[in-house]
Formats: sequence, C-alpha cells, structure tokens
Amino acid sequence: MEAKMLLLLLATLGPGPAAGSHLGCSMPGSPCDISKNAAAVQQAVLGAAHSFNSQSNDAFLFKPSAVIRAQRQVVRGIRYIVDFQISRTVCPKRNRTSDLDRCHLQPPGRLAQTFRCHMDLCLTPWKPGRETLELQCRSHQQEPVLIRTGSDQDPVLFK
Repeated sequence: MEAKMLLLLLATLGPGPAAGSHLGCSMPGSPCDISKNAAAVQQAVLGAAHSFNSQSNDAFLFKPSAVIRAQRQVVRGIRYIVDFQISRTVCPKRNRTSDLDRCHLQPPGRLAQTFRCHMDLCLTPWKPGRETLELQCRSHQQEPVLIRTGSDQDPVLFK
C-alpha cells in the first residue's frame, strides 16, 4: 500500500529535475526565480524607489520602470533578490506626490535618466518591518550612486 501511495505521489508531482540537482529551486534554501509581477516583488521595488527618492538630490521623482530579474530564498525569513530599473518622471519633488502611478516617465531627451538597481531584502514574517541588506543603483555612466545596508532605519550612504 505504501509503494502505491509513493507512486501516486510521484505521478502527481510529474517529471522534475534529477535528484541531487543544484539548479533552480531543487535545493532547499537556494534562491529561485519568481515572477517579476509578484505582489511582494512589486512592493519591494516601489519601496526601493521611495527610498531612492527620499535620499537623492534630484529635482524630479523616480519610479520603477522595469523589473529585470526577481528571486526568492527561504532563509530565517524570506529573502528577495531583485534587479530592476528606476527612471526619472515628469513629477517634481517639490509637489510631494506620493502616488508614483500618476507620474509619467520623462520623454526621451536630456532629462530622461534611468538607473539600474540591485536590491537584497529580507522579510521576517514574525517581526515587524523589513531589513534591507543592500540597495545599489547606478546609471550607465557612473559608479554606484546609492548604497544601502542594514535595517530600514540605517542611513543611506552615497558614493
């Protein structure tokens, strides 16, 4: 009876990677690719854009323009590793707009600017808040302009 249950379980799971494979999510605790459109990914990227806006000296707000890659890893909480882009909008900072959905991207030209960012974020469900392990953003022409490590309350350091 146990053999039949095991065969039924294996048939339900379908074909998968070979046992012992270290690619993808087959290894417990390893990072695995997730949907770029996942709600947690979108929230994390939006939070990173707000953090970038609060720390930058730019006259315009930036908003997420593309998620390039998203991964999740189960550790002592849930770790998200996300590569994304933020682009300058037409909304001036002085207007204090918090809804970035209302801000359109700058049209192509001298004011258009995009940063490629890498974020490493850990969410621990049984603790309030989140811990940003790393946030780096760089333009195509420069070294990293924003590096953030530690908890949400730690200062952001500029290079």
